[in-house]
Amino acid sequence: MSHLGRQPIALISDHGDPAAEIGSEAAGGQNVYVRQVGEALAKLGWQVDMFTRKTNPDDPAIVQHSPHCRTIRLVAGPQSFIGRDEMFDYMPQFVEAFLKFQSKEGTNYPLIHTNYWLSAWAGLQLKQVSNIQLIHTYHSLGAVKYRSVTNQPAIAPTRLAVEKQILEQANCVVSTSPQEREDLRNLVSQQGCIEIIPCGTDLDNFRLVPKAEARRQLKFSETDQIVLYVGRFDPRKGIETLVRACAESQAKTQGNLRLVIVGGSEPGTFDGRERERIEQLVKSVGLANQTVFVGRLGHDSLPLYYAAADVCVVPSHYEPFGLVAIEAMACGTPVVASNVGGLKFTVIPEETGLLAPPQDSTAFAVAIDRILEDELWARKLRKQAATRVRQNFSWGGVAVQLSNLYRRLLAQSIMDERFWHLPLPNSVQLPASQAEVAQVAAAKSLTLAS
Repeated sequence: MSHLGRQPIALISDHGDPAAEIGSEAAGGQNVYVRQVGEALAKLGWQVDMFTRKTNPDDPAIVQHSPHCRTIRLVAGPQSFIGRDEMFDYMPQFVEAFLKFQSKEGTNYPLIHTNYWLSAWAGLQLKQVSNIQLIHTYHSLGAVKYRSVTNQPAIAPTRLAVEKQILEQANCVVSTSPQEREDLRNLVSQQGCIEIIPCGTDLDNFRLVPKAEARRQLKFSETDQIVLYVGRFDPRKGIETLVRACAESQAKTQGNLRLVIVGGSEPGTFDGRERERIEQLVKSVGLANQTVFVGRLGHDSLPLYYAAADVCVVPSHYEPFGLVAIEAMACGTPVVASNVGGLKFTVIPEETGLLAPPQDSTAFAVAIDRILEDELWARKLRKQAATRVRQNFSWGGVAVQLSNLYRRLLAQSIMDERFWHLPLPNSVQLPASQAEVAQVAAAKSLTLAS
């Protein structure tokens, strides 16, 4: 496939299908990250191919998102949903399918950006067979996650080994917050290159909407005190902490509290069972009449829920970044979050929201009440939250930082191969900003041909 003047790059997200409907089982922050980064990089002049594992025989093999950005679904193992802890067995087939696709298309990817540890394993195999620049984003760290679980899955030692290997052997690891970099250095390895580039959010979609207007559209009363949760049903997301906090809240005793839980679940699956557990808990703490389970929402209606809420709560046990906090703040909604991982970077206490210790329902209740009880202060938080996101967390800004990192690594690899003096092919006319990228492409194709 010819992409005149565009350098093809691959993003690998084995279990997080960038073309999946967000909020379905196992579709969350990683899917959003890869899809948004991919589309924004295409706008900067790259040819972006995003690879994932095909989980449904009826899904198209290729989804074209924009002229230079597409999702490619590779067959590796059964074309059905497989839990992350069971997927490692199929990764050799994934690598094989990737190489087959690459040679069939006649495309060589000199740079591959992997997401999550399973993709990291695939990236490390590909690095052995071809001279690629390998970049990795963790999205979740086994070294942190396993500290808070009593029974580690059988795959745990493999995961920890791969997470260490990718940090030491990738050309660069992209950490989404200073806290994640700290965890990598303290818990994984002192070696390896780490660059901090945060996640972003879609500022055209997540934006300020007047609270009254949002409530009118969603048929919420003006006097409701709305506490919002957005995310997957997973015990590690801490929904239980939030439910118990709401049961302890002053707003509950005044009768105005509304707990709104947004997120999809499939009956009989892992997240379906967690939803049932949370529904039972809601009944047992006496919140059944004040709680709404909204289900899965499209990204078009989600901003209305953020805007309608008085406070958005992110009670995760651990979160390397926490996209929900950024989305809520972009809509001007104060956030109460666990003081863990990237949430300590995205939420500024007393300025854009409050932090509380994970799994401490009393601390969460106190924080929620502080925001609900002080309308004047809450209004100030709303303004500061929206400003912070606009200034620091646009996908366009994230993509520019990633693009500069990619170009730097590709330029370095050319210098390593002593091809840096090669002229550009005459047939390619490019704007100056893309000349460096094309020079890389020229040198790479010569390297591969020789």
